[in-house]
Amino acid sequence: QVQLVESGGGLVQPGGSLRLSCAASGFTLDYHAIGWFRQAPGKAREGVSGISSSDGSTYYADSVKGRFTISRDNAKNTVYLQMNSPKPEDTAVYYCAAAWLCGSYYYTDGSGFGSWGQGTQVTVSS
Repeated sequence: QVQLVESGGGLVQPGGSLRLSCAASGFTLDYHAIGWFRQAPGKAREGVSGISSSDGSTYYADSVKGRFTISRDNAKNTVYLQMNSPKPEDTAVYYCAAAWLCGSYYYTDGSGFGSWGQGTQVTVSS
């Protein structure tokens, strides 16, 4: 059974740090692109970051560039999102998702990503 499980969310102060994890089971991260997406109340889902297993290329939304870092641990079949200097506007439910590299997928809005986790809440507040 293909499954993605996010963890690491919670309450963090502005300027702090938080690391989200996305653990895959039932498949390996090879041949997949993994994306992090978020959705705040009343807003559309948006792409935050992504990483390809083929060449390690990464994607970052302009709003998180320089603050968030995506990484992959193949041995643990897990992708991480390191969130540094979070801002209140980063508050959202964060989801990870997987897409086959051979297909079409878009980090910007999540189209083409077929497997999704259940999400983890991140709240940035003092």
